[in-house]
Amino acid sequence: MSLLVKDIASVLLEAEKSKQAISPLTQQYSDLNVEDAYQIQLEVIKKKLSEGRTIIGKKVGLTSTAMQKMLGVDEPDYGHLLDDMRVEDGGRVKVSDMLSPKVEAEIGFILKEDLKGPKVTFLDVLMATEYIVPTLEIIDSRIADWKIGLVDTVADNGSSAKVVVGTKLTKIDGLDLRSLGMVLYNNGELISTGAGAAALGHPAHAIAWLANKLNEFDMTLKAGELILPGALHAAVTVKEGDSFSAHFGPLGSVSVKFE
Repeated sequence: MSLLVKDIASVLLEAEKSKQAISPLTQQYSDLNVEDAYQIQLEVIKKKLSEGRTIIGKKVGLTSTAMQKMLGVDEPDYGHLLDDMRVEDGGRVKVSDMLSPKVEAEIGFILKEDLKGPKVTFLDVLMATEYIVPTLEIIDSRIADWKIGLVDTVADNGSSAKVVVGTKLTKIDGLDLRSLGMVLYNNGELISTGAGAAALGHPAHAIAWLANKLNEFDMTLKAGELILPGALHAAVTVKEGDSFSAHFGPLGSVSVKFE
């Protein structure tokens, strides 16, 4: 299996570079399981790190019922965030740099302490959080037409592409993130709403899940990392000329322009 893992990782890397999508891995390799998929993801990240990129955080995906229904899965997944994925608030992103991008609004967590599973709790996450920050995750799939199952998206680094990070950093003390609302606009038109509870009932639950899942691979969520706990709404397809902004009440807002 180790040789197959390397081969599939190479195919995914080439798809990302060439902007040529591939057919679902689950169609090509019917015996692939989720554990194999995480090994493929780690091989992809290993290759990117060898090329000089650095890890700036992690993302949890498929935490909302809306996203699980959209993709036909019943559990979360995770991916890595790398330095070249970061986009400044109000920045511009070229649609042509991706294959089929979508955008999601999320409440980002910036850690002040490491979190290591297997017994990380909701409260551990709250205590280890330095700030929360408004973010827009731009997801993309190297799998053609988003015809993905859990194995496909896990192998493809959780369908990660970019993350737009807001400038306002907010202490978590006294905030009820379950009921914290979000409104998403595209070109000035309201297109989606959500609340923190969409991410496994509370974003901190999603991050606890991630810390405990990573323990299976002897990995730790590290102080200073940006952790995305999952979308608060169904992902929205992006096209050239779109201008998205997400507003999170007391957390402030974050925006990005696509060209």
